[in-house]
Amino acid sequence: MNILFFLKPKNEVAYVHDYGTLRQVLETMEYHKYASIPMLNREGEYVGTITEGDLLWGMKRYTDLNLKKAETIFIREFPRKADYEAVSADSDMEDLIKKAMNQNFVPVVDDQKKFIGIITRKSIIEYCYEKLKKLAEEY
Repeated sequence: MNILFFLKPKNEVAYVHDYGTLRQVLETMEYHKYASIPMLNREGEYVGTITEGDLLWGMKRYTDLNLKKAETIFIREFPRKADYEAVSADSDMEDLIKKAMNQNFVPVVDDQKKFIGIITRKSIIEYCYEKLKKLAEEY
């Protein structure tokens, strides 16, 4: 099965840029109610994932933090615990499922490493559920 069937395209996905500020990232995540969000560079390449935990531990370093100062702190300076692994558009279902077991979403990149969207764990589980249900009905 072609994994692009599950793709939520870039234009429907909230993401942040690595040159964005802490305040921009906080506001984006708050608005979309995300606990983790893909991060892209200026070239549109996937460079990692920012999580609430990354932000929390990163902000701990700034003892005099306020919203004004948060406009001067760049998100690329925050250490990340672990980045979600991306798959290429031509990856197989097995690789996608392996990554989705440990990630809320799987970033998808094209052959030039440009971010083209995500596949959510929910969409994969729904697909597997429907397949199992169909098999059960056949027996």
